[in-house]
Amino acid sequence: MRTTLTLEPDVAARLNSEVARSDRALKTVVNDALRRGLQMPTKSARRTAYTVKPLRLAFRAGVDTDKLNELADELETDVLVRKLRS
Repeated sequence: MRTTLTLEPDVAARLNSEVARSDRALKTVVNDALRRGLQMPTKSARRTAYTVKPLRLAFRAGVDTDKLNELADELETDVLVRKLRS
């Protein structure tokens, strides 16, 4: 099959350097690269399932978790005050 492609400059440069390095025809280099790029993964190359290892996290002693919303409000207010002053 004959077709015309417009290659990005970096791709063309890599192809040309591979042609020079391997002393093969451009047609052969392009076909080999396309075959490798389009190759379907084999069934034996299965990926293992990703597992999440949970960590037990806790607040430090002395932190009142019932007042976290108050802390968030104070921090938000501080940011607003800084913006208004500048």
